[in-house]
Amino acid sequence: MDKRVGNTSMVMLPWLAHGHISPFLELAKKLTHRNFIIYLCSTPINLNSIKNTVIDQNYSSSIQLVELHLPSLPELPPRYHTTNGLPPHLMDTLKDAFELSRPAFTNILTTIKPDLLLYDFNQPWAAAISSSHNIPAVQFLTGGAGMAAYGLHMIYKPGQDFPFPLLYPRFHKIGESVDFSKIPDNVKKDIDRFLEALRRSHDIILCKTFEEIEEKYIDYLSVLTNKKIIPVGPLVQETIKVDDEQHMEITQWLDNKEENSVVFVSFGSEYFLSNEEMEEVANGLELSEVNFIWVVRFPAGGKKIVLKEALPENFLKREGWWWRDGQRRRKYWGTKAQPLNARLVEEVGVGVEVVRDESRKLRREGLQR
Repeated sequence: MDKRVGNTSMVMLPWLAHGHISPFLELAKKLTHRNFIIYLCSTPINLNSIKNTVIDQNYSSSIQLVELHLPSLPELPPRYHTTNGLPPHLMDTLKDAFELSRPAFTNILTTIKPDLLLYDFNQPWAAAISSSHNIPAVQFLTGGAGMAAYGLHMIYKPGQDFPFPLLYPRFHKIGESVDFSKIPDNVKKDIDRFLEALRRSHDIILCKTFEEIEEKYIDYLSVLTNKKIIPVGPLVQETIKVDDEQHMEITQWLDNKEENSVVFVSFGSEYFLSNEEMEEVANGLELSEVNFIWVVRFPAGGKKIVLKEALPENFLKREGWWWRDGQRRRKYWGTKAQPLNARLVEEVGVGVEVVRDESRKLRREGLQR
């Protein structure tokens, strides 16, 4: 893999989840306009999901996809070398297998000899390998500054109030500290990885955010990490022109609605609602009497689910759209898998957090409001 004269070469190593690979790819696209050559490294199953995007948008000459092969484990076949469709009990196995790919990743670095490594939140081992070959390593946080600052505050300053109370999750009382003695060993391991990955970042940390929304959190995160935080923007995916009939029909439907009269409901690319949650969301939308676009997702590789059977009787007769792929919206509304992000979007006025009950379950009454 030859480097081009006059260009800066960078290896990117995102965590094996679509919600992490996507912002790495969008950042890669922007960097190519600044004379960067990007080598985006991930497992074959993840690269297959973005290959067409790279080719169709004419980035194939400046963004090269590099396969990283994880060690062969009986319980973790190649189809599980991604968080998409991964059985929950194998998540820790995937994290360990990722770390066990050190020899393969070392070979990639020594072959490419990049000018810089950009790595994710849980890969201190990758930064260590890079530094041992005199390649600067910089961390890229894809989850926003507020979430990172809140987590670090809980770790570094237990018992002290977080300086921005609006971000407190509803289930966490202000002033309440975390009892780390009660945290499971696998979670402690995740925390250690995260802290070590932060420490190893070379002087700066990139963060998927922008100052207009998270300036105070960016500043506080810089204090906590003792590093300069560089916001890289929201990294929204480029608009892809689609001419198919379904997209046109939805666009026309939206055009016939008043502004800010349609709500968009989505729970993240890899969060799947239980049957009980599906029913509560559906009934909440029914009670609210609003127009909506609801992105419905089911786990890949499992039993085939018929949408009509997963929803309450006669619900599909309601005024709304249900998408199993893609999304188009006028106004954002809904919940996030991450409660801190839900608090943030509500704080800045671009979304509404759906309040859960004391057992942290979704209830139709919370959605109705």
